[in-house]
Amino acid sequence: MLKRNCSVTPAQLGWVYGSLCAVSLGIGAWFWVQGARFVLGFAWIELLALGLAFLVYARHATDGETISLRGRQLVVEIELAGRCERTEFSRDWVRVEPRAGDMSLIEVSGQGHRVEVGRYVRPELRPVLAQEIRTALRLA
Repeated sequence: MLKRNCSVTPAQLGWVYGSLCAVSLGIGAWFWVQGARFVLGFAWIELLALGLAFLVYARHATDGETISLRGRQLVVEIELAGRCERTEFSRDWVRVEPRAGDMSLIEVSGQGHRVEVGRYVRPELRPVLAQEIRTALRLA
């Protein structure tokens, strides 16, 4: 399993956003009562912009790749922004190679299908991952 390194889960992010909303709107309401009418409007704009940024972050927080060998099949599952794409390759006909060079993504191809993996691995470690996949395919 190759996952994005996220320090905050979407649920935790929701709690943080909710508390920020409560504090910011509380301060804005206090200023509204004091006669500064524009502060509450700017608080709403701020919370809207922050909410959109948190939404984009939360959509990609669970992104990842799963590469597994199940019987005679190499199964690659890629989850990106809530969409899951699953591709199966016959172990005997699959090719594993860098897409353009040593630092590029790893291309897994065979039987008319092609998938790129290694997005969540540092570029200098991608050749090691490719070699691990090749070794697993030979030993299975």
